[in-house]
Amino acid sequence: MVMRVVAVLLMVFMFGCSQPQGNGGVLKKDWQDIEADAQGGLVKLYMYGGLPQVNEWVDTYVAEEVKKRFGISLVRVPLDANVVVAKLLAEKGTGKNVGGVDLVWLNGENFKTAKEGGVLFGPFAEKLPNYLKYIDKRLAAYDFGYPVEGYEVPLGRTQFVFEYDSAEVPNPPRSFLDLLRWTTEHPGRFTYSAPPDFTGSAFIRQAFYSLTGGSTLFESGWNEKAFNNSAPKLWEYLNEMKPYLWRAGVEYPKDAAALDSLFATGETLLSMSYGPHHASVKVRNKVFRPSVRTYIMNDGSFFNMHFMGIPETAPNKAGAMVVANFLLSPEAQLSKFRPESWGDFPSIDLSTLDKEMWQKFESVEHGEAALTPKELHKAGIPEISAEYVEALEKGWIENVK
Repeated sequence: MVMRVVAVLLMVFMFGCSQPQGNGGVLKKDWQDIEADAQGGLVKLYMYGGLPQVNEWVDTYVAEEVKKRFGISLVRVPLDANVVVAKLLAEKGTGKNVGGVDLVWLNGENFKTAKEGGVLFGPFAEKLPNYLKYIDKRLAAYDFGYPVEGYEVPLGRTQFVFEYDSAEVPNPPRSFLDLLRWTTEHPGRFTYSAPPDFTGSAFIRQAFYSLTGGSTLFESGWNEKAFNNSAPKLWEYLNEMKPYLWRAGVEYPKDAAALDSLFATGETLLSMSYGPHHASVKVRNKVFRPSVRTYIMNDGSFFNMHFMGIPETAPNKAGAMVVANFLLSPEAQLSKFRPESWGDFPSIDLSTLDKEMWQKFESVEHGEAALTPKELHKAGIPEISAEYVEALEKGWIENVK
């Protein structure tokens, strides 16, 4: 493990200052030429590093496959997307453009910030054969309500769920008002991670949606007046809940991994994840108790696609495109879908697959702890726009934390 970390740092140092490839030249090439340019190169994938099973999947399956197929050396660099975007914007501001990031796992507000800041390469999506063949262009057109326009491609689809220990909580709260009552009756046994951590941010968005009338508030996109009128309901709700949270709300788990740790040890009896297979994976790996189950609130749960983008200053744009294209292949998406690998729902449209491959997806065992894809699909609510995400995270710090 130590040797791997050292190797990663050496590669990042050695290749971090490479001169980026020209944009227009790459986009004008045929796919065969792009693949040829990518052969034998290094691709540095920057992504959130707090999910051990995801890290292992990237470091083993993905890295081994792109090495075998294209001779590409894939190096995963654990860094949150907001930090990566801030780095890219800072480099652009200084005019140094030292590069070093080839491919980055993006989502929502970070993509919006990067795209508006002019630090993303593209549009490249329609250069990828697997994007053209397997992706539903309508679903991939927006990221948290913000137009993608070919500057990123969808890696997977996920959905917000709650988790509970059925041996301790046979009837979990099915609405946010019920959750408040349950928390006051079970002080210290529930909490959420501090926004802007992705899971904690999703929790306050879900609460906001449920407490302020649902889709009617969000159906026309960002509305500052409507937000200012409605947000106080959320702050009041969260502040009423706060004294009954783990450690009386004086401290919040810093991220999803810390939230999982509390739930795994039984300190909390309810938890959450923006991954519908999350509990199933944890039970399979004997991190969570066998009695853990997944559920969703009665008024639905947010789903979204998460994406991959390529920075304007990426040293190896061709390699990044080839890796992204591989991740959109049915083989990679099937591997990612299996709970023992990651459990992330596919971003590809399964109706585009041949019968044999479609049956492989259908035969994936989800485990007792997970909801079925049909149950999740029925309850799915499209994510609200990125402006709401930013406003809610800022408002939580000012009004609740």
